[in-house]
Amino acid sequence: MKIGILGAVALTFLLGCSSPPTSQLEAKPDTAISAPATTNLESPQQPVVKNETESLTAKAEIKSKTRSGRFISGEHTTEGKASIFEENGNYFIEFDQAFKTSTSGPDLFVILHRSPDILQISRPPDFAIAKGDYQIIAPLQSYNGKQRYAIPKNVRVSDYQSVAVWCRQYNATFGFVNLSS
Repeated sequence: MKIGILGAVALTFLLGCSSPPTSQLEAKPDTAISAPATTNLESPQQPVVKNETESLTAKAEIKSKTRSGRFISGEHTTEGKASIFEENGNYFIEFDQAFKTSTSGPDLFVILHRSPDILQISRPPDFAIAKGDYQIIAPLQSYNGKQRYAIPKNVRVSDYQSVAVWCRQYNATFGFVNLSS
């Protein structure tokens, strides 16, 4: 009788290991098995917090002010501040909310100029500038308020020491900003 019981136990063991219960899922090579999502608060992986931190760090590094200054009036009263920013490898000129210049000028442009003081190298009343000393960036968007201008990639920003509002038609500098570092 000992052999019979041992044989029955061995047979039960072998049968139990060779065929899984019907409630267990079988994985097939082309079938995906999904399990319900679980939240483990003690898990070292907390992607939401990590991503938020990385995102904040990245945002701080994306936009950096390189140079700025206050407008100095030339042909017409011009006020406010201008800055050059680098953002994602691109450079921009930005006028602040306090920017304001005369509405009497036609054909106004935002330019970069090689000189740090356009008024010293030009003559009143128009403060004309010489060809080759400046780079036109874009037409002036507005006579006042905050505005931004993309600097073309082929312009080497480090070659220029000022930003100006300039009337192309009369070659008159309305105002400029010495871009201190």
